[in-house]
Amino acid sequence: MAMSYKDGKMGCMDNGKYVRYTPEQVEALERLYHDCPKPSSIRRQQLIRECPILSNIEPKQIKVWFQNRRCREKQRKEASRLQAVNRKLTAMNKLLMEEHDRLQKQVSKLVHENSYIRQHTPNPSLRAKDTSCESVVTSGQHQLASNIPPRDASPAGLLSIAEETLAEFLSKATGTAVEWVQMPGMKPGPDSIGIIAISHGCAGVAARACGLVGLETTRVAEIAKYRPSWLRECRAVDVMNVLPTANGGTIELLYMQLYAPTTLAPPRDFWLLRYTSVLEDGSLVVCERSLKSTQNSPSMPPVQHFVRAEMLPSGYLIRPCDGGGSIIHIVDHMDLEPCSVPEVLHPLYESPKVLAQKTTMAALRQLKQIAQESTQTNSSVNGWGRRPAALRALSQRLSRGFNEAVNGFTDEGWSVIGDSMDDVSITVNSSPDKLLGLNLTFSNCFAPVSNVVLCAKASMLLQNVPPGILLRFLREHRSEWADNNIDAYLAAAVKVGPCSARFMEVIKLEGLGHSPEDAIVPKDIFLLQLCNGMDENAVGTCAELIFAPIDASFADDAPLLPSGFRIIPLDSTKEVSSPNRTLDLASALEIGSAGTTKASADQSGNSASMARQYVRGIISSVQRVALALSPSHISSQVGLRTPLGTPEAQTLARWICQSYRSYMGVELLKSNSVGNESILKNLWHHTDAIICCSMKAGLDMLETTLVSLQDITLEKIFDDNGRKILCSEFPQIMQQGFGCLQGGICISSMGRPVSYERAVA
Repeated sequence: MAMSYKDGKMGCMDNGKYVRYTPEQVEALERLYHDCPKPSSIRRQQLIRECPILSNIEPKQIKVWFQNRRCREKQRKEASRLQAVNRKLTAMNKLLMEEHDRLQKQVSKLVHENSYIRQHTPNPSLRAKDTSCESVVTSGQHQLASNIPPRDASPAGLLSIAEETLAEFLSKATGTAVEWVQMPGMKPGPDSIGIIAISHGCAGVAARACGLVGLETTRVAEIAKYRPSWLRECRAVDVMNVLPTANGGTIELLYMQLYAPTTLAPPRDFWLLRYTSVLEDGSLVVCERSLKSTQNSPSMPPVQHFVRAEMLPSGYLIRPCDGGGSIIHIVDHMDLEPCSVPEVLHPLYESPKVLAQKTTMAALRQLKQIAQESTQTNSSVNGWGRRPAALRALSQRLSRGFNEAVNGFTDEGWSVIGDSMDDVSITVNSSPDKLLGLNLTFSNCFAPVSNVVLCAKASMLLQNVPPGILLRFLREHRSEWADNNIDAYLAAAVKVGPCSARFMEVIKLEGLGHSPEDAIVPKDIFLLQLCNGMDENAVGTCAELIFAPIDASFADDAPLLPSGFRIIPLDSTKEVSSPNRTLDLASALEIGSAGTTKASADQSGNSASMARQYVRGIISSVQRVALALSPSHISSQVGLRTPLGTPEAQTLARWICQSYRSYMGVELLKSNSVGNESILKNLWHHTDAIICCSMKAGLDMLETTLVSLQDITLEKIFDDNGRKILCSEFPQIMQQGFGCLQGGICISSMGRPVSYERAVA
């Protein structure tokens, strides 16, 4: 049989007979294809009976037509995908060529400056006396800026400041005003977030990002302007005044407040001028800078408890891209006043890598995520039944609530109880906005004292422990630090960002309760949990584990009382063998019921004492865990990358020995030592090779953890049919030590059915 197809018509040559489809026949087949692209044999025969125009066509010929039609559809989708990839690669190539040209200009300028300095500096020792951390380019710029006469606060004076800000920003975004170096660990490519660079040897800290975004320029500018939507540290941005300009742009006067990331530092605020304009080539520019008294510009008086930081010319250059989308250049340049924090926290305010991670890359990730969501119309609702925008709002509420607890602003109703210099700070909040709708059963065993929210928070310094590893341990082994002597079961997890390092999950704690009623009828407790910073290779990013109790309804507007951990890397610019990590923990608790109106001072003091004791217990547990996870406690001769004391390693080593003993009937290890560390060490140094199968996929299917797996019985996993099959395999299991079960359905720890193709018992 020979088949041919041309212009929507197919011919069939069988035994010398040639058949060609008519347009009416093709139209009838297309209608069926849109309803059912892969019809069964019965459906094809039914089609022939229902459509008289297809009566002269064999069912086999119709089957071949559908095969060809599906192949053409697949080819069209693939061609469309390749065209989109080609447009993306073309834009990235243009971006890389521009970056290459900029680097060449920077190299030429540095070579010229170096030659000029050598010619005009006869004594080399004079150059060694210059200890300034600024580059030649930026030093000269600051000298020129200091000689500029002050301008008036009229619209003309503000426009002069705005035009100067625009010129300085463009020189940083596309020129050589700042010496940029590639961000460690960030390699440009078609699948990367973009080209990320950080400053080297300039005043303050600066970061720069270039990337391709599948959004129009006006939409990109709208998202970038609204900082609270993507900058988790942004508390508020107030537009104090708006002035239109003659060239069609706008000048805005802004007051912005940023949360402090830790209890050891005060928050920051900014008094800014923002200038939005369109360039001659059609590019949209949004640039900002701080207004200072030396410029004779409108001033903002200092705000109590805030440190006034300075934003040097920064902003966004958004250019339309051929084929749709935009190319964006982001520059963040700030002086965060590190002298106002303890010396141990200076790296947090002096590191451009930290600025790049939490500000510059956060804006680019938000833009890429929204662009990706706009193209995925079929998957706009995830497994939780919520749209991505609703999930982002939930994650932002968790982060914002945690930041509120860490900072404890008085204008939000927080007041300090006891000594503010204590290692554990206690604050309470009884404002109506904070208490509205709070009637949660999760109380952490504190006695009700009044209708207030109590927050216990503390900070500690941990030596040489990677934030990602510590966060993963705190997430997977809640019983190691919480007062509940069980591990949590993961009910569901969903990503809230374009990277797997940030995701949200619902945790179910089964059969727990602290009230007298729960002792009779135990209740299940649900926690909404946000995990951020799980990537161990990310540079300059903090790790967060923030959770809040929720009820079973899980409403979008449900009140949240976030608690959790924030692990901040403090990698000094100097070479040290043991970098520090600062860990902040805060616990916001609802104290009291709706019927309680007043509490005595003794009851309030007792609750504060209990809260301090509770947090100090967590501090002790976390310090013990951090000590076990620290690579410095591993012998240099062993060479293990995983610490010897982790429960995962101990459990895996014990299971390997048990499995070997059950299958072979002899002990795998000849050592008489029974300690977990000795078992792992002897197993690691075993003379024979040991092959183990990974259980990660099985753990994900069963929705459990490695430690919690041993508590799940077969009755909970298999249904009646599965248990019958397993019982029939018992003789073989007893004889061989294992048995293979054919495909079927099992039940996860959360009661959801999971299909499998083969299981080994």
